[in-house]
Amino acid sequence: MAEEKLNDEEIKKEEDNNNIVLSKKDIVKSFWRWRFFVQSNYNYERLQSTGVIFSLSPVLKKLYGPKTDEMSEALKRHIQFFNTEPAFGGTILGMTIAIEEEKANGAPINTDTINGLKTGMMGPLAGIGDTLWQGTLIPILLSFTLPFASQGNIVLGPILFAVLHMGLMLVLSYNVWMFGYRRGREGVQELLSGSALPKVMSFAQTLGAIVIGGLAAQFVDVVSPATLNLSSDVTLSIQEDVLDELVVGILPLGITLLTYYLLKKQFKPTTVLAVLIILGAVLAGFGIIGTAE
Repeated sequence: MAEEKLNDEEIKKEEDNNNIVLSKKDIVKSFWRWRFFVQSNYNYERLQSTGVIFSLSPVLKKLYGPKTDEMSEALKRHIQFFNTEPAFGGTILGMTIAIEEEKANGAPINTDTINGLKTGMMGPLAGIGDTLWQGTLIPILLSFTLPFASQGNIVLGPILFAVLHMGLMLVLSYNVWMFGYRRGREGVQELLSGSALPKVMSFAQTLGAIVIGGLAAQFVDVVSPATLNLSSDVTLSIQEDVLDELVVGILPLGITLLTYYLLKKQFKPTTVLAVLIILGAVLAGFGIIGTAE
């Protein structure tokens, strides 16, 4: 664990008169800019590129000088299209800082290499980040806090969720940012090609699906009050005698799968919501579905 910690000595390495050396303060300042402003000027032409520029500017100014041709070229190469998952994808920016530092100190690194590295990594790391963050960690946090929120407990509901969400996000994004700087391009490529990552991703996807399934079963409140009169003294309850005998909670599961299907078909969330409202109103009007008492 001691070897994994990042301190000023590790960052500065062997300092001599010919090298421009970044301090830990420089890298952390760039991290905070990325974390809070990555999507502040999000646009459909270049997506997060202005956030990249804002984040890297302090580092680039120290490496190349504020008003130099090298600084101008650096800004041009980093204003290109860029889009990734902000927390986990920050690894790319940490890695980019390490490469820019090497370039500023004379390493034979060209613009195409840096842009190609960012373009090649932003997709895979976005997939990892979305799976681990949105598909696993957020549903787990919701499973802890939603029950309290549904009971009107503000502290253990939305406030606790916000605190845990922000805390985990900052810890995760800070560590992967520093990992990117510390290990550089080879370290990230090693991570992506390693045998442990597919196992972690598979576990995260499975856990996320289990948590979402549990949330759907608890908070999607749909039952069928419909009955069939088989004879003068025999009544068949659709919910208890048919649906519950097949799978307990099959209606909430069906609504959840329908929502997922519509979203996968690129329906807008507002359209999906309208479909569910209309479908629910029609089925409830005919007495086919209702809510549990």
